[in-house]
Amino acid sequence: QVQLVESGGGLVQAGGSLRLSCAANGVMFRFNSMGWYRQAPGKQRELVASITSGGSTNYADSVKGRFILSGDNAKNTVYLQMNALKPEDTAVYYCAVPRTTPNYWGQGTQVTVSS
Repeated sequence: QVQLVESGGGLVQAGGSLRLSCAANGVMFRFNSMGWYRQAPGKQRELVASITSGGSTNYADSVKGRFILSGDNAKNTVYLQMNALKPEDTAVYYCAVPRTTPNYWGQGTQVTVSS
């Protein structure tokens, strides 16, 4: 059984930083691609960052230069470092496997950025 568990969300002022974590059971990140998605109220879920099984990362234009995806294979955990946060980054953030047309989703973690 695959389980993805996000953590690290919270309330932060604009310009601040947060680091999200996604810990996996039942699937190995080192052998799979994964993605970080977010969904703001009234908007569609969007892919903001992803990594291939080969380690190549991609970012949405809206977060490029501010968000950094990394991983720890020993912990089977992927991180999303979010810097220079903006109010428009407010959303529920989900990790998912694989990075496109995911089969598995975490429960989500709320990120709220105040102006």
